[in-house]
Amino acid sequence: MSEIFESIVTGLQEAIDDNVSEKKSLRRRHVTILPVKEYTPQEVQKIRNQTGLSQKLFAGYMGVSVKTVEAWESGTNRPSGAASRILSMMEMEENLINQFPFVQVK
Repeated sequence: MSEIFESIVTGLQEAIDDNVSEKKSLRRRHVTILPVKEYTPQEVQKIRNQTGLSQKLFAGYMGVSVKTVEAWESGTNRPSGAASRILSMMEMEENLINQFPFVQVK
């Protein structure tokens, strides 16, 4: 067997042994994922306005079409999944577009 396989088997056995042991020796982490926020049209527009980007540039930054941004801002559709996570990041850090400059503003 390969060294990598042996290492994986050893690690799994350590985890199993630790799990059944009275005294836990391996470090554990409990991770909680916050739910994806649902954005209103006004919130999307506010975030976009805070970035100073037009709908076209904002769409480019978000990786969506201009029609999608228009739909978000008119209430026809709502951002979901990854788009909502990016909006959350933009809401928490107004300087995000400068930290991660996918769109160059001149």
